Amino acid sequence: MTSTVVNRGSAEAARAEELRSVLVDRLCGDGVVRSAAVEAALRRVPRHLFVPGTSLEEAYADEAVYTKHDPDTGASISAASQPRIVAMMLEQLQAAPGMRVLELGAGTGYNAALLAALVGPEGRVTTVDVDDDLVAGAQDHLAAAGVANVEAVLGDGALGHPDSAPYDRIIATVGAYEVPTAWLEQLAPGGRLVVPLRLSGAVSRSIVFERAEYGWTSRGSELAVFMPLRGIGDDARRVIDLTGDGQVTLQTHKDNTDADADGLAGVLGAGRCEAWSGVCFVPRESFEWLYLWLSCRLANPLMRMNVEPAARDSGLVAPMFPTTAMATTRGGDLAYLTIRAAEPGPDSARRYEVGVIGHGPGAEELAYQVVEEVRVWDRDHRNHQARFELPDTAVVSDPETGRYVLDRPRHPVTVIWE
Repeated sequence: MTSTVVNRGSAEAARAEELRSVLVDRLCGDGVVRSAAVEAALRRVPRHLFVPGTSLEEAYADEAVYTKHDPDTGASISAASQPRIVAMMLEQLQAAPGMRVLELGAGTGYNAALLAALVGPEGRVTTVDVDDDLVAGAQDHLAAAGVANVEAVLGDGALGHPDSAPYDRIIATVGAYEVPTAWLEQLAPGGRLVVPLRLSGAVSRSIVFERAEYGWTSRGSELAVFMPLRGIGDDARRVIDLTGDGQVTLQTHKDNTDADADGLAGVLGAGRCEAWSGVCFVPRESFEWLYLWLSCRLANPLMRMNVEPAARDSGLVAPMFPTTAMATTRGGDLAYLTIRAAEPGPDSARRYEVGVIGHGPGAEELAYQVVEEVRVWDRDHRNHQARFELPDTAVVSDPETGRYVLDRPRHPVTVIWE
């Protein structure tokens, strides 16, 4: 019996190592993993020990593993993040041996274990979560993986953890609407913060911030969406049901002030118009910077419109992607992005034209406004990326120079289109 158990355990360990190797090879091949240190950490830490109850295939798939849900709404509130997002943010962080690192959002403890591998035995990782069951679970998983240089702490992540400050690196694995002052104060001189910041509406990016002369400035950013921070920095989402049966819904945020459920009731049956931009994308080209531009420019920033297959198949809506599209509203009007096949480009490559579908009594005006902004982005900013600042003193938006200030109670975010 003992021999059978040992053999089974050895086979499982070998299979886990094989699957882990395949996953890391893929992330390296895709250019997500760029440094030897991050690659070594991913190859070393056994992810399956942090997601017990899942199969090895699930543990080493390039997918998030959802581990906790809100008992009232059923919404996911904790997860082991998708490995490529984990790897991308570790590359942004640039943690090195001997550093002290603070992680906001302990989750399963997997990311903390990777951080521990990066800082080595002379470094120290503190990970904070608001739920005692998540902290206890992370502690158990870290112990099972033999990780000793991580302290998992119960607390509100928005407050950081001053007891172990200052930190050379701080990383948030939860989405934030504003950078808490505590995080900035607890960074050591020359420190680096990586935070998935919800900028405007549904647009979110993982931004690297470092201290500059007149505030905090970005040193790069990547598309990333995380479950929102809970506690003092709560950024709760709301859902508006456009069809009454959950077939088409809008996910709204606190800055979507012109998104009224009563005013939008029945909007999909209130006529339909289309406007086309002439702006084309090729397959797999990202829309991320267009989304940010629109959210900077529109009075009501973009929201995610979720669509059930039956609503799409019936022709009720024609979203940009099979189950989602970005949308904006104005009063009782709705406008959302869509695409259609366009003439091939000069190299005969497939292309898709961006358009807008509108519903409601004033939807035609709203749809053409969105289309015009798509054209402006294409003309003036398509070949540029934005950077971000958290200035020490108040600044104002200046659209003429491509500067937009996103209001926050304490630390407004300046978006600068170069």
